[in-house]
Amino acid sequence: MRLIRYQQIAEKLRGRVLAGEFAAGRMLPSESELSAEFAASRVTVRRALEVLRDEGLVDARQGFGWFVAGDPLRQPLGRLATIEEQMAESGVVSERRILEFAFERAPKFVSQVLSTTQVLRVKRLNMADGEPFAIVTVWCPADLGQNLSRRDVEKSPFYELLDVPLQGASQTIGADAANEDDAKLLHVPVGSPVLRCQRTTSDASGRAVLLSRHVFPGHRTEFVVDLPQSAPSIAPTGLRLID
Repeated sequence: MRLIRYQQIAEKLRGRVLAGEFAAGRMLPSESELSAEFAASRVTVRRALEVLRDEGLVDARQGFGWFVAGDPLRQPLGRLATIEEQMAESGVVSERRILEFAFERAPKFVSQVLSTTQVLRVKRLNMADGEPFAIVTVWCPADLGQNLSRRDVEKSPFYELLDVPLQGASQTIGADAANEDDAKLLHVPVGSPVLRCQRTTSDASGRAVLLSRHVFPGHRTEFVVDLPQSAPSIAPTGLRLID
């Protein structure tokens, strides 16, 4: 039986997805790019993509476009843990790529949190099964990071490298839109939804020893909070609405 045009396109895209050309969570070429590639209208391309969505192979979200379907990476918020540790628990292979490593004067907002003027700043790209998952920038007081190298922070998280006992962390999470730089690193469209997190980690004495900022693609990330039955409120401690 002769396949009609959208079925032909769906068959070719299905083969590419199943062959692993596009990993789970990865963005597909845009409808306009696929239209040019297959010399077909966007309506025809969209119909082909809808066929694959019905099969559970791809999905789409407002502001993103089409991407290969896959379970989002879930990060529990009930305990202090690194991104790599949480991904390993989900069976995901993690990798960190160091983008910037510098000892420098602390920006004002960093100085206020860490109570220091000199810091080690590390910016990295975290990968999950070979695909970009998070952009992370970490600031550490220079006296604590003075013996660390670029290789050290590429191999291990700060939580393992700092020679101080850690007490806990405070984390703020909000929604935002990807700017041009973030979009390029995360392989998502400019303006697409991202989650921005800021975490302050303290040592056993209560001193802030790490300040980090994280940017996650919205279609690949979920944060999970457990609510014990005995809790006096349905909201976890620290969860609040912002006016």
